[in-house]
Parts: sequence; structure tokens; C-alpha cells
Amino acid sequence: MRNRYLDLLRAAAILRVVVYHLFGWPWLSILLPAMGIMFALAGSLTAASLDKRTAGQVVTSRLRRLLPPLWLLGLIAVPAMLYGGWAEQEGGDHPWSWKLALWILPIGDPPGSSAGIDAWEPLWYIRAYLWFVLLSPLLYLAYKKVGWVLIAGPLALLAVLDKTGYSMPFGRADGALWDFVTYGACWIAGFAHHDGRLHRLKAGVAYPVAVLMGLVAFYWLRGHPGEDGYDLNEVPEAQALWSLAFVILALRWQPDMTWLSYARPLDRAVTLLNNRAVTVYLWHNIAIWAIWPVLTFLALDDVSSMEGPIELAMTLLLTAVAVVAFGWAEDLAARRRPHLWPAHATGRPPVPPGPYVPPGSHIPAQAGGGTPHAEAAHRSTSPDIPETSGGETPTQRDSPEQPVVTWLGPPEQR
Repeated sequence: MRNRYLDLLRAAAILRVVVYHLFGWPWLSILLPAMGIMFALAGSLTAASLDKRTAGQVVTSRLRRLLPPLWLLGLIAVPAMLYGGWAEQEGGDHPWSWKLALWILPIGDPPGSSAGIDAWEPLWYIRAYLWFVLLSPLLYLAYKKVGWVLIAGPLALLAVLDKTGYSMPFGRADGALWDFVTYGACWIAGFAHHDGRLHRLKAGVAYPVAVLMGLVAFYWLRGHPGEDGYDLNEVPEAQALWSLAFVILALRWQPDMTWLSYARPLDRAVTLLNNRAVTVYLWHNIAIWAIWPVLTFLALDDVSSMEGPIELAMTLLLTAVAVVAFGWAEDLAARRRPHLWPAHATGRPPVPPGPYVPPGSHIPAQAGGGTPHAEAAHRSTSPDIPETSGGETPTQRDSPEQPVVTWLGPPEQR
């Protein structure tokens, strides 16, 4: 059983990141704070896993699901950067040091050449997600003891860092610390989504608090704009508040998603993006870099006024090629039979419309033992695909763990 609303949120966040990296439109960071959403969904799934398994099992399972796609990228990108003169470049990180091991276990940002920046720059998310997973057993234990109060912790630490200018002893640690204080509240809000506390939060509290945080976020952004103007990705303080406000409203809302089963192309696109979130994230920047070399090779680079639409179409096409070529690594990591294009629905007929019933609610059986529409409306009509961040149900937790990913990093890289 899947929560297709969470699947839709995740798919939208993935597409937003791709389009943002292609065009760089600052307003996209406000329209949909993708990082906050992805971290909240990942926090929800991690909490669900911690309720069923030991902390060690959860951490090792997450690493097993996350790292093989990264290793496949490294097997291609690192030799390519070495061939392109990485060892001879002046400045930046050089390959022959301990830092190269960060491509195996990214507790810090994996290094790379200046020419290969599109391969390694997005990996801040992998590093940030890994640290959230490592810290989650302690965070979840604290959350169960103090509840909502814990959400204030990362925000308070963010205020301290902003006022003191504190810097970690090692340069690579600063990025991890800032990512934690920027998105830690969203991750913990995912805990509240998992245990139902967010859904039980009264509208008279949730809406005013979210609006207040949003207003403070934009007030801060207006007084501290980034180099590209009002881009939340360049202003951690505003990003943290706006992301948390958005997450509270988005995850508290639990709409009936029956309609998605009737929109088959969209339903399959959502399924594909959830099934290949890691691959799309790791390879979409390389796809963007390859647009014009490919168009030039095909003698199709004279596009005049159609440049924007053609770039978008080429990004989607080349990312799709990467999904076919490298997505199987996610299946192997999940111990599933590899698929080239895992976007097919199960073939079940569309679920008839009915009132939405939140997960965990009691649903009385119909006369004759039938299943009420409300229960059917919450059931997924897509195949049993792996989770990439939240939305795990009791049924899912009986099966092998799903892969998880989200995206974070130094503001200039988001």
C-alpha cells in the first residue's frame, strides 16, 4: 500500500530540482521548496523504519540502498576526470589524497575536478542525507521524549551560527553543519508526520504558525537577498523557515488521490520518478551539461527562439537515457530484479471514488465482508515500487527497506 499523495509530492520536488538546475529561476525555490519536502519525507520513512527495526539495521539498510548508485557514478566520473587532467589542475581538490575515499563513503563532499563539476557538485545531498540517517536514531529518541520542542533545536542552532559566525575546524564539516540546521526541522517534522502528530495538529495552530514563519522568512529574504536576488537557496535562514512552513501545510493535508489512477500517463510518471529518484538526481546535471555538445554533434544547435523548450526537452531526454543506462543500480541495491523503465501500473482497475481516510484510522467492514471505498481509495494503483523518502505504510515495512534520497548542500549548489 502506498500513499500516492506523498509519491506525487516527491515526484514534483524531483522535477523542480531538475528545472531549477537547468534554468536557475529563483522563484522556483519559493514556489516549491524541494529540499525541505524531500527531507521531511525521508524523515517520515526513517522514523517508520526505526519503529520496526534496530538502529543499526536501519542505518546499514539505508547505506546499502544509497551507496551503490553513487559508486556507479564514481566508477565513470572519477576516471573521466583523471583522463581530463584532474591531477594537473591548479587549485581545488586533487585526486591523490584521502579525500578520494569520500566517493566510497561520503561523510564529506566527494572531490572532483573543475571540469567535472556537474558530476560531483550535486553530491552534497548524498552527504547530507547520510548524516541525517546516522543521527536519526538519537534524534528520533529525543523526539519521542520531547515532541514538537525538538523542531526548534535546528532553528535555534541556525540563529546561533548566524550571530556568532562559528566555523568548524575542517572546511568540509561546515557544509554538513549548515545543511543540518537548514533542513533539520523538516526532517523532524517528518517524524511528526509518521506518528500522526502533524495530522492531529489543529488548523487553528498549524495555519497561523506556518503563515508567521513564512512572513518572517520573506522579511529576512528581503533584507538579505542572495547574489541572484530572492533565491531561498542562497539564504539558509529564510530557506529553513519557509521550508518548514511549507512542509507543515503540505504534509498535514491528506487529500484523496483516487483521481491519479485515472490519469495513467501522470500516474506512471510519478511511479517512474519515485522508482528512479537517486538516478535522476545523480545524473540530471550531467544531462544538462551534455545538451549542447549533443545538439552540436547532431547539427541541431541553431535553435534561435526555441532555445528554452529545446533545452528542457533535451534535459528530459538525456536524463531518461541515464535512467535506462544506470537506473538498474537502484534495483540491485534494493535486491530486486533490474528493470529498464519501471513505470508500469499494476493493471488493477481504477479505484472507485470514496472519502479519504487517514492512515491508521479504523475502517469498519461492509456487510458481507466487502472493503469500503474509503479504504480502497487509499490503496496504491501503481506497482510495488521502492520508496525514496516517505510514505511507508505498515504493509511496506514488512518488505525489504526502500531506498531513500533527498537533496541538500551549500547554498550555492542548490
